[in-house]
Amino acid sequence: MPQTKTPLAASAAAMQALDAQAVAIVKWHFSPETGTPFWLEWAKRNAWNPAKEVSSFADLSRFPHFQDEWLRDEPNERWVPKAFAGKPFHVFETGGTTGMPKQRLSWEDHKTDYTEFSRTLDERYFPRGAYWLMLGPTGPRRLRLAIEHLAGVRGGSCYHVDLDPRWVVKCLGKRDVETANRYKEHVIDQAVTLLKNRKVQCLFTTPKLLEALGERLSVPDAGIRGVFCGGTSMTPQMIRFLTEEVLENRAQFVPTYGNTLMGLACSRPLKPEDNWSVTYYAPQPRAALRVVDPKDTVRTVGYGECGRVELTTLTKEFFMPRFLERDEAIRREPCDLYPWDGVGDVRPFGMLEKKVVEGVY
Repeated sequence: MPQTKTPLAASAAAMQALDAQAVAIVKWHFSPETGTPFWLEWAKRNAWNPAKEVSSFADLSRFPHFQDEWLRDEPNERWVPKAFAGKPFHVFETGGTTGMPKQRLSWEDHKTDYTEFSRTLDERYFPRGAYWLMLGPTGPRRLRLAIEHLAGVRGGSCYHVDLDPRWVVKCLGKRDVETANRYKEHVIDQAVTLLKNRKVQCLFTTPKLLEALGERLSVPDAGIRGVFCGGTSMTPQMIRFLTEEVLENRAQFVPTYGNTLMGLACSRPLKPEDNWSVTYYAPQPRAALRVVDPKDTVRTVGYGECGRVELTTLTKEFFMPRFLERDEAIRREPCDLYPWDGVGDVRPFGMLEKKVVEGVY
């Protein structure tokens, strides 16, 4: 009978895997044979050789914070590793409410992220072969292809209702709430039509769209058994409302935290003692999250303390060290499923000090 690792041993093994991933990915992106033009030139300007000098994840602290302007200003070709030269790529965008959006290239990462996520889903609520509805932002975002891939991995197919969050945020920025609400109703109308005329059991959507859908029909009675939800911050009150009121405790609610730059962070199953507070865990070792002191970002805050979320992405397609997300969170301890640090009660950075427009996400 195989022995189960103790929590301490599991965390140590996870750290070893992260260290090994950091070393391998840095060598990949900084080696002349496989490396990425942006990083190869960066190393020359900064007069050190990460391919030889990085020996652990902790050594990535020698890098400055990754600047999102680099993904706006640099030509896409500068982000193509030499090993992928000539291979067509997907261009996925994030943000872009005003000005040039950030762009990330992808070949297979989005498929890997959602294949791994598929393994975490309970087949009682996300049955194999079921039809999915993707009710959320498509367009230049990776969600359309990612959810379609997720459905396919699970032997099903996917319907889509598009959403343009940039238009909604622009309306709300002008305080044109009436237009934003009419657009939301337009989106929900399409979802209701599909649910009434097609057998759909699995749903991806955002918290506010799920709430709006629940105002029009009983989501479980419409056939939905599992809801995978992402987008904006979700307070404990929102989690409880969506689980108990909108899904009537009859469909499983699976909150996630992710974006184009990271991939998908899964949540650990909620327990009564959590009081509806959700903790997310990065898809290590392909990406890692730290909760850092906003005034001293080298320092990781203590467990139970709040700080700014820092993301490092470590794949052959994309190396992004120490990117400061526009989010803050509570640092949470490892758990049995994910023996590395988690982030809890994620919300926009500085939300308590200023008003943040989140649109219909």
